Parts: sequence; C-alpha cells; structure tokens
Amino acid sequence: MFSYGVLRLLGLSLTLFAASIVVFVVLEVLPGDPAQVMLGISAQEDTLAALREQLGLNAPILTRYVDWVLGMLQGDFGISYTYNVSVSELIAERAAVSLPLAAIALILSTAIAFPIGIMAARFRGKALDTGIMGLTQVGIALPNFWFAILLVYVFAITLRLLPSGGFPGWDQGVFNGLEALILPAIALALPQAAILARVMRSALIDVMSEDYIRTARAKGLSARVTLWRHGVRNALIPVLTILGLQFSFLIAGTVIIENVFYLPGLGRLIFQAITQRDLITVKSGVMVLVALVVLITFIVDLAYAAVDPRLRRGR
Repeated sequence: MFSYGVLRLLGLSLTLFAASIVVFVVLEVLPGDPAQVMLGISAQEDTLAALREQLGLNAPILTRYVDWVLGMLQGDFGISYTYNVSVSELIAERAAVSLPLAAIALILSTAIAFPIGIMAARFRGKALDTGIMGLTQVGIALPNFWFAILLVYVFAITLRLLPSGGFPGWDQGVFNGLEALILPAIALALPQAAILARVMRSALIDVMSEDYIRTARAKGLSARVTLWRHGVRNALIPVLTILGLQFSFLIAGTVIIENVFYLPGLGRLIFQAITQRDLITVKSGVMVLVALVVLITFIVDLAYAAVDPRLRRGR
C-alpha cells in the first residue's frame, strides 16, 4: 500500500510539473507581449517598459519559469496587476467559497446517485428502473446554468426561501454562508448525480452477473445481502473513477455557476482576470485548480487500493 501510494504520488507530481510548463508556455512564451495584452494597444512605450520590468519579462525564459515555480512552492504567486494585492491572498479568499461549494455539490451528487443507481440496478428492466433512467437522462441533457436560473426563479423569486445570489462571508455566520451556497450546489450537483447514477447502475449490473455472485446466492445468501456485501463494493472501482473526474467538472463548473449567482469564488476570479487581462492571476489561479485536481486524483487512487486488494499487493 505504501509503495503504491509513493509511485502514484510521483506520477502525479510529474503531471503537475508538466502542467506548469504548459500553463507558462501558453501565457508567457507564445508570440505576443503579455504587457501589451494587459495594457491594451494604446499603452505608451514607457508604461509598457515599466510593466515588463515589474513582471520580470526582461529576464530569460528559463529564469522566469524557475522563479515562478519556486515562488509558488513558497506560497508567493506574485502581485495582481488589476487588484494590486497578493495573488495568493486573492486565491485564498476566493477558494474559501469555491471549495465548500464544490464539496457540498460532490456530497449532494453522491448522496443522490448512490441510492437511485443501486435501486435501478436491483429492479433492472422494471418500471422503477425505466423511470430512474429517464430522469437521469433529463438531468444529463439540462445545462447546469439553465437549471441554476430555474432554481433562482422557483426558490428565490417565487417561494422566497433562499437567496438568489451573493455571498455574505463566513464571518457573518456559517448558516448564512451555507444558505447562500445551497442553490449553486444543487445546480452543480444534479447533472453530475445523473451521470454517477447511471455509472453506478451499469457497474452494479456487471458485477451481479459474475460467477462469485452466483456462488454466494447458491450458498444461501439472500439477494439483498449479496447485493450489499459483494456487489456494491466491487462496483465501486469505476464509480470512484467518475467521482474523481466529477471534482474536476465541479471546479470547472463553478466558473459559470459563480457568475450566475454572483459568488466571489475562484472560478469567477479567473473569469474576471481573463476579461481584465490580468495574466498573473490567470496563471496562478489555473495552477491552483490543476493542483486541486491532482490532489483529488491521488486521493481517488488511494481509495482504489482500499477497495481493491490487488493494488495493495502491487499487482
């Protein structure tokens, strides 16, 4: 188990290193002047020269890359040109909204998908299975931003049960903060729950047709005990893969959802930085998102080893 974890951590570290090269090349090395992009075509030459000096664009490419990576490892992401504050402070402030939002959405999608996916597999081919699969197809087809607008209209405007947008801040109380994240989390969670439920159903149906399941039934175990004791656990491996991918989708989805609900999150920060040509914030924000995805992938890999004993034995 330990050697497996070390090998996976090494592989994901190489992935993070490769991602840093790609982000750096796309935003700083490709043809075009970052200072010109940030200030616009009407900027004076002396202003451009001052910004190039401030951003370190006059240094060699390799030096700029090494300084950027070493700075990130020390928690220094540079100074935002638009906000004139530390990018690390901006990211930390916005991540306090985006990470709870993604976590709540992931918990909701899992809590919804697992029961209905297992139920659909258990009653395969019956009316309940057909109804569940129909609902999941609708959930996949609906864009999450359209669903978010619908939630605002129903629960915020019509019923006046929840706020329509904005975030009061965690210093105003945990309940107020969670209340502001409920509708965005539901908008993010339901499409992902539909996908996860279908994967859970398919994986469980495949597992329940295996020989060891028939052997367990032949030994006298009931269908329900066989399902929970042998079926669900062995069906979790493909489901864990989807869970790991869903975190990436949820983080990416916050860019749209946070703009719909006017949430000051990490996705909206990157979106605003792109529109304001704040390349320093874009570069650092994207790397933080990549690091989060790599971290979640590592956790999912460890969960694989916990579920599948063959991985713990190094197979």
